[in-house]
Amino acid sequence: MNASRRIGIINVTGYAGVELARLLYQHPEVELTSVTGRSAAGQKLGTVFPHLASIDLTIEAELGEIDLAFSAMPHQESAKEVIPLLKRGIKVVDISADFRLKDAAEYAAWYGFAHPAPHLLEQAVFGLPELYRSQIASAQLVANPGCYPTGAILALAPAVKAGLIEPDIIIDSKSGISGAGRTLSLSSHYSEANEDVTAYALDGHRHLPEITQELKRLRPQPPPSITFVPHLIPMTRGILTTAYATLSPGKVARGDRGQEALMKLYRDFYRDKPFVRVMATSPHTKHTWGNNLCLIHPTIDRSGEKLIVISAIDNLVKGAAGQAIQNMNLMLGLPETMGLQALAVYP
Repeated sequence: MNASRRIGIINVTGYAGVELARLLYQHPEVELTSVTGRSAAGQKLGTVFPHLASIDLTIEAELGEIDLAFSAMPHQESAKEVIPLLKRGIKVVDISADFRLKDAAEYAAWYGFAHPAPHLLEQAVFGLPELYRSQIASAQLVANPGCYPTGAILALAPAVKAGLIEPDIIIDSKSGISGAGRTLSLSSHYSEANEDVTAYALDGHRHLPEITQELKRLRPQPPPSITFVPHLIPMTRGILTTAYATLSPGKVARGDRGQEALMKLYRDFYRDKPFVRVMATSPHTKHTWGNNLCLIHPTIDRSGEKLIVISAIDNLVKGAAGQAIQNMNLMLGLPETMGLQALAVYP
């Protein structure tokens, strides 16, 4: 490999870190040169993860010399790793939640800790390339969006920006179990999760302020009022989001004309966005398994009064590692799609 950019992963032992390593291995312009993982320090990457045996790296306690780092640490822990890297002038894509929210007080309310570097929250760019491509290209710190917010924001962005809908929005999302991470828990135990579907975080999910923040930035007034209910589905990967909102009076014609105008709005909004496809039919999570696509189907219900938008992503790719590499490409001046052209795994 004739690569000039040295890439590091902090906490390669989580699902997002593992997926980053898999995707970076095939990238033609960067080289994964350093990975860390406290629980597996000193072991070969291929010993801990046999499917990564082609990557000849030892898991270390600290990163070596790199040009860009991905932090796949849990929230609160990630900021502690990122801040010293920024001081050294290293570019960072943070996959945790630690730099996504602009209001430092939100971290105490939703994550239970005081943010250690509030001044960096304004500097950090929210890493959704479909909305912030130019800002990401010049950023030193990119906050990779959460998996649920990625599917929800992309589903609603065109309608919110155009003022098509009333501020009261309902978002119903269903995620595969890998979204809970590799840490063992009763809820992700096979005999608990198999053949079961359950809603959770009914008192408020940590991704809600992220969704609200970004939809409000698209159209500040009137501010959105969002009900977000996530569900756990007994599958490994994928998020299917269904968003509902009342159409603003007079904004969309009734019947076929309205549906055609809605599809045109969405296709125009995402015309130059290579990883969003506006579909004529409702997407399946299986159609995104292993790739970096977000598939979206917007429609109007039979009454002509409600917008319904369905989106599908792979929570570990477009919802985490793939989007992080998409951001890395922009930060390094590389083609946005480089290393991310793989088709979905089917069936």
